[in-house]
Amino acid sequence: MDLATLRAIRPTEFSEAADGYRGTSDMASAAKDRLDNQIAVAMRNSLKGEAATAAIGQLTELGKNFHYVQVECGLVGAVLEAFSYEVGVAKSKLDAALEGARAAKLTVNADGSITYPPSGDKGEDGKIPDGGTVGGLTDSTAAAVGRQSANFDPNPHHRLAQDYADQIATALKAATEADEKWAQKLRALKADDDLTVSDRDWADASSDTRGVSEAGKGYLGSLSQPPANGSPKENAEWWQGLSAEERAAWVSMRPGLVGALDGLPATVRDEANRIVFDEARGTMRTELDSIPAPPANEWTWINSGGYASKVHTDEWMNWHNKYGDRYASLTTSLKGMESIQSRFDATGNGGLPEAYLLKFDADGNGRAIVANGNPDTAHHQAVYVPGTTASLGKVDGDIGRMTDLWRVAHTEAHGESVSTITWLGYDAPQNLVMDAPLERYAYDGAPAFRDFMDGLDTSHSGDGDPHRTVIAHSYGTTLVGAAAQTGQLNADDVVLAGSPGVKVSRATDLDVPSGHVWNEEAAGDLVPDIGRFGHGGNGWVVPSDPSFGAHQMTTDTGGHSGYWDAGSDSLRNQARVVVGKGGNVELKPPPDPWAHVK
Repeated sequence: MDLATLRAIRPTEFSEAADGYRGTSDMASAAKDRLDNQIAVAMRNSLKGEAATAAIGQLTELGKNFHYVQVECGLVGAVLEAFSYEVGVAKSKLDAALEGARAAKLTVNADGSITYPPSGDKGEDGKIPDGGTVGGLTDSTAAAVGRQSANFDPNPHHRLAQDYADQIATALKAATEADEKWAQKLRALKADDDLTVSDRDWADASSDTRGVSEAGKGYLGSLSQPPANGSPKENAEWWQGLSAEERAAWVSMRPGLVGALDGLPATVRDEANRIVFDEARGTMRTELDSIPAPPANEWTWINSGGYASKVHTDEWMNWHNKYGDRYASLTTSLKGMESIQSRFDATGNGGLPEAYLLKFDADGNGRAIVANGNPDTAHHQAVYVPGTTASLGKVDGDIGRMTDLWRVAHTEAHGESVSTITWLGYDAPQNLVMDAPLERYAYDGAPAFRDFMDGLDTSHSGDGDPHRTVIAHSYGTTLVGAAAQTGQLNADDVVLAGSPGVKVSRATDLDVPSGHVWNEEAAGDLVPDIGRFGHGGNGWVVPSDPSFGAHQMTTDTGGHSGYWDAGSDSLRNQARVVVGKGGNVELKPPPDPWAHVK
C-alpha cells in the first residue's frame, strides 16, 4: 500500500461494509429459525403424505443454506471489521507523522520520503550543512530505514526527518501487511456454486473460522476481553458491556469460547454452539469419509490342535491397526451428534419446544448440554446429570429422558413454562468396575456443574425467580452431592434416582430447603446397596436409607435405568417435583419399625 492510498483510505467504509454483512448474517439466522421452528413445525403438525415429507425435506435443506450464509457472512463482517481496525491504526500513525512533518516544515514526498532544508547554523567545519532527502519506498522498507538511520548528517533537520520517515515507512508496512493478510482471508470466504451445503462446505467453514480467529488476534485483543476463569455473573457483565459489533466478532471468531460461558443468554450460547456443532460434524464426517471402510471379511477360522478357532483376518487387522481407533472415535462422536440433530429436528412434535445447545465439544468423551425450551424464560427449570458411561456417543438416551420428562412436566405445569436440560458437562466414569468406584470424577466435575447452575440463575430473564430442580441418576447423584458439599448448589429441589451415594449422610447437607430432597429406588436396582461402600456418607448411608431424610417416592419401574419409562409413576413423580407440586407426589409408606418383630 502506497502513501496516497493510505492517506485516502477511509477505514469507516470497511466498518460500514461489515455492518452490511452482519445484517445479512442476522437475517439469515432469523430465516433459519423461522423455517426450523415455525414453518416446518406447522407443516409437520398439519400435513401428511409424500408431498409434505418432500417439502419439509426441502425446507430443511434451505435452513442449512441460511445457517451457512449466517456463519460465512458473519466471518466476512469480522474480516472487514478487523481490517478496518488494523488499517485504521496504521492510518492514524501515518496521519500523526504527516502532521508532525508539516509542523516541522519538512516536505513529505509522494513516495514517503522526506526532504529537509539546509541548516541555519554552521557546522564544526564552518559550513552550513545542506538539506537532503531520507526515506522512501524504492527499496525494502526495513533495509532502507536501516541504512538511512546509520548515516550521519550534521544537519539537525536530518534526524527529525529520519524519525518521521521511519514512522511513515512503519505505517505503510503495517497497512500493506493488513491488506495482504485480510485480502487472503476474504478471498477464502467463498461458497461452492450450488445449493447444497455439504460436509465439505462445513469443514471448509471450520477452517475459515480458525484462520480468521488466528489472524484476528490483534483485533480481538483490542476488544474487551472475557474475564479469565470468570464467574457466571462476571461473564454476563462482560457480555452486556460489549457493543453489537463486538458481540458479533466474538461469536464469529471464537464461537467455542462464547458458547461455553455460563451466565450468557441461552440464545447467544445456542447460536455460538450451533456453529461449533455444524463445523465439527462437517469436519469429522469429511475425515471419516477419507478413511477406508473396514474390510468385510473380518473373521476367519483356523485349525489348531484339532480345534477350530475364530480369529480376525490379516486384512482386517492391518486396517484396524492403521485406522481402527480413529474410525471408532469418529463413528461414536458422530452418532451422538446425530442424536442431537434429531432433537433439533423434533421441535414441534407433540408440542415439543425449541431445543437450545448450551455447550458442545467433541473432544475426548465429549460435552453436550441440551435444553428443551428456553431456560432463561421458563418458570420451571430441571437439570439432569447422567451417570456412569455417559458420553457424547451415548447422549441419545439422556436427551430422550429429558424430552419425556418435559412432556409430562408440561402437562403438570398447567400453562407455566418448563425447560428440561440434559447436562453432560463432565467426564463421567466410563467403566462400571474400574471407574465408577472412584470419587474423583464427581469432585472434578462439581465446579462446572455449580457454575452452570449459577449461570442459569444469572441469565434468567423471565418474570420472577424460576423454580429450579436438579435431577441426577446413578453416579450423577454422586457428582451432585460433591457439588453441594464443596459449594452452593443454587437449586430448590433435588431428585435422586438409583443413587450409589452422594458423599454426605443427610438430606440437609445437599444445600436445598428442608424437605426438598426426593429419592427413587426401583425394585431390582442393585446400585444403591453396592455403591454405598464407595460413595455413601458416614456409616455408608445412601439416599434410599430412612436415616438420610429424603422423601422416598413411589416407583413402578424396575432395575437401574427405568426411572424415565414413558407413562410410569416414577416419571410422573419427578415431573410433579419439577413444577413445584411436591404435595402431589406419591410417597412410599414409611418403614415399619416393628417389622423385625412381626
